Amino acid sequence: MQANSGIDFHHMVNAYAKRPLFLVHRIDQPASGVVLVARNAKAAAAFSEQFVAGTVSRIYYAVVSQRPDDDEGDLVHHLVHDKKVNKTRLSNDQDDQAKRCELHYKYAGSSDTYHLLEIQLQTGRHHQIRAQLAAAGMVIKGDVKYGARRSNKDRSIHLHGASLTIQHPVTHETITIEAPWPDEVLWNYFRSQRQITPV
Repeated sequence: MQANSGIDFHHMVNAYAKRPLFLVHRIDQPASGVVLVARNAKAAAAFSEQFVAGTVSRIYYAVVSQRPDDDEGDLVHHLVHDKKVNKTRLSNDQDDQAKRCELHYKYAGSSDTYHLLEIQLQTGRHHQIRAQLAAAGMVIKGDVKYGARRSNKDRSIHLHGASLTIQHPVTHETITIEAPWPDEVLWNYFRSQRQITPV
């Protein structure tokens, strides 16, 4: 789902299911991708415990302005969320409010102007991917809040939550939930180049 579609996602899924559902995992408003909801409070709590324990695998793709120096690597920062401006900033490990954030990235291809990264989150913090990539000089396309020169026409950013792998709270089976890429020029370009295998 494109989160900036102007539709309140939680109300939409409640209406579709004709019952109240529990929102477990969301994405940033201008991003697209997987959102996880649960049918009841018990399932929501079981899912949430897995996020806290760090056992959930989350794969994202980002289109960025600068190709990384290394084709694969880890980014580690200490970040603080400023609620007044709804933005995450870098700090240091001496800051009591700062939280350690880590992600693993892999270079996945380039167009004439932009570069595609596959990202696996090791932690899940507010605006983590956006803030960490910007700090490393790899600003996400359209993400004016974190340094992009121009916004996208639809106010989206080129960040997509492609898949989420988690244990089912009842069957305990490992399940993977996937979201198709947006139907958009750059995403379609990378799909056509087969530089990765998109959902």
